[in-house]
Amino acid sequence: MPRGTLEVLLVSAKGLENTDFLCNMDPYAIITCRTQEQKSSVASGKGTEPEWNENFVFSISDGVSELNIKIMDSDGATADDFVGEVSIPLEPLFMEGNLPPTAYNVVSSDQTYCGEIRVGLTFTPEETSYADRDFEAENFGGWKESG
Repeated sequence: MPRGTLEVLLVSAKGLENTDFLCNMDPYAIITCRTQEQKSSVASGKGTEPEWNENFVFSISDGVSELNIKIMDSDGATADDFVGEVSIPLEPLFMEGNLPPTAYNVVSSDQTYCGEIRVGLTFTPEETSYADRDFEAENFGGWKESG
């Protein structure tokens, strides 16, 4: 499994289900990569078409296969409302290295479609250590210089 750095560009969302009946939603996103969690800013009063254009960086280690994004509605005085979520498989990213901003379906807890979110992803593999490189160079071509 790859190790390295995952950069997430949280662009925008559209067609979200409005959880506020009297006013526009104040959506934000919680981005989770295994045990790492980061939160976007609140798109105050942006309703069902928020724009964030924010970058997040995660450290990728063995066994990470997906990125989860939960969209919440900040309610201030009461508990924030769950709007929907998306799980993005990372395997295509590990092969390509870079996925331009793409729309992913946001689903509610009962798997009903409730909008889409645009996310761009970049994966930078971890460099191999110098010890590994020296070893490869030393054995290059099947011969080894005797000292």
